[in-house]
Amino acid sequence: MIENLINAFDAVFALNNLMLMALGVLAGLVAGSIPGFTITMAVVLALPFTFGMSPIEGLSTMLGVYVGGLTGGMFASILIGVPGTPSAIATTFDGFPMARKGRPGLALGLGLWASFFGGLISAVVLVFLAPTLAAIGLEFGPWDYFMLVCFALTIAASLSEGALIKGLIAGVFGLLVASVGEDHINGAARFTFGFESLGAGFAFLPVLIGLFAFSQLLNDMSNTEDAKKPMVAGHHSAVKMEHRKSIALIFLNWITLLRSSAIGLFIGLLPAAGSSISNILAYDQTKKASKTPEDFGQGTPPGLIASESSNNATAGGALIMMMALGIPGDAVTAVMLGALTIHNIAPSPTFISTQPVLAYGIMVAYFLANFMTLIMTSGALRIFLLVTRVPLYILGVVILLYCAIGVFTLNNTSFDIWTLLVFGIIGFAMVKNGFPLTPMVLGVVLGPLAELNLSRSLSTSDDLTLFFMRPWALFFIVMALFSVFFPLYQSATKAGERWAQFYGVGFMVCAAIPLMMMEGSFRAGLGVVLLVLAAWLTVKKLRRPQHQNP
Repeated sequence: MIENLINAFDAVFALNNLMLMALGVLAGLVAGSIPGFTITMAVVLALPFTFGMSPIEGLSTMLGVYVGGLTGGMFASILIGVPGTPSAIATTFDGFPMARKGRPGLALGLGLWASFFGGLISAVVLVFLAPTLAAIGLEFGPWDYFMLVCFALTIAASLSEGALIKGLIAGVFGLLVASVGEDHINGAARFTFGFESLGAGFAFLPVLIGLFAFSQLLNDMSNTEDAKKPMVAGHHSAVKMEHRKSIALIFLNWITLLRSSAIGLFIGLLPAAGSSISNILAYDQTKKASKTPEDFGQGTPPGLIASESSNNATAGGALIMMMALGIPGDAVTAVMLGALTIHNIAPSPTFISTQPVLAYGIMVAYFLANFMTLIMTSGALRIFLLVTRVPLYILGVVILLYCAIGVFTLNNTSFDIWTLLVFGIIGFAMVKNGFPLTPMVLGVVLGPLAELNLSRSLSTSDDLTLFFMRPWALFFIVMALFSVFFPLYQSATKAGERWAQFYGVGFMVCAAIPLMMMEGSFRAGLGVVLLVLAAWLTVKKLRRPQHQNP
């Protein structure tokens, strides 16, 4: 491990790599600060630059964009009250009121340092947790891996802002798109309809760029009058961050920092959940735990700390999933998985053991990206104030042209440009009709993986009960079922229905069964603890009067 870590440090701290990372961080800070310009779009736009780079250089650059974008989202949220990215929605709740009260420097300082500490905490957890999870991932057979993919799709759908059915439809549509072209096992053509161009299927990156970048541009410029206006009108005065005061306030609210970072890490570990969920969830939990909840929304520091620390911590959890299990934790890590495949590196549970220098290089680069972001934020703030004066239609044309050039250089075929345009229109129509894009992207990314492992499992054994009797497969089935019913549980909780009180108990009991089936005394003991805890909670809830709130 020490030797691999030393080699990773040498690769990451090479002068060329440091310059690329710095450019990535700066691009992420500026892109994240522009309302409507998502972090995923920024990483997608950075991807063509990485084609000619080494794997560590390409991933370091994208990590710089990723971390910079998460922090950059606070600029617009605090200064103009419009979230720069979905991961900064909750930042507007207290950041903008604080700025309007004459403390924009304090608000930006709190956001910056909360982002830094949240990212640092998740980076430490990444170093220690990713190898452990990767070791567990080596226990997976094709049956377990297939069920893991099913779980990833169901949880993406269940967290689609209440649109469970539409999320599942989007996920299935993504699987359908992934099945177009020749079967990788038997070579049989599927859904080509006689078109030779469809024989190789749809390339993943044009589909991804179309869904996220082009569809977003169509949405932003659908109103002619809005497209002619600059992002933000008016004169901007210089804003100076209050670093000392911000650090002091964060240390006074250290419990909020740790709790929100833990929430961000947990959400990052959930496939396809992402920081758009973690920042709102952390803000909500901080408000519920506060002795003065009435201060939230008025410019209170804990609200700002909760949002910014959680969204940056989510990145560490997403990277853990990508490196340890080969499953994208969010849309950005899905792009990184695509970048790995371009360099002929197969993402899987064996990634850390087969590519140790690259794996530890990602960890070191993530650490470094947080420090670079801290240093470069003040300069990016000045650029943000200039970019926001450019009319939206000019930015849109430049971005679309770059997308088309980047997609064409991938395979030097015009078919990929048409793919980008078609899926951009599809993505635009989906968003307009309330269909989430993330489950579809996951379906496109994970479809070939699911098909490959399903074929392997059926060719290994015709015993279908292995999909339900193997411990890890059963565990992921339990997780998938409870994630599907999670929206119903939320509705029942709000309605005060009594069965909702036993949702958590039921999960403990069901999760305990596969844990006790696994090898090793620790996991079996954990299963027993869950059963005992479930029994105690059941007795406690049954003794509670029905009219009493849970």
